[in-house]
Amino acid sequence: MNFIYMIIMGLIVGVIARAIKPGSDAMGWVMTIVLGIIGAVVGGFIASALNLNANGGFMGLVLSVIGSIIVLVIYEMIAGKRPR
Repeated sequence: MNFIYMIIMGLIVGVIARAIKPGSDAMGWVMTIVLGIIGAVVGGFIASALNLNANGGFMGLVLSVIGSIIVLVIYEMIAGKRPR
């Protein structure tokens, strides 16, 4: 059950991050889910660095979206895409 929850939340976080960040990010559903999951991991590192409790809830969602946006920016830098 946790795996299905992780996939659903990864999709939600990835879609929100792609909607907030400007520019066109051509990626499918699977890559959006992976983006959300990796963003949640990055958000967890941010939470631990700031000594915040982000185990679920709204703060966890916000930090996951921030982490996903950071991952998108790094992905664009590596892939050589320029923001529009």
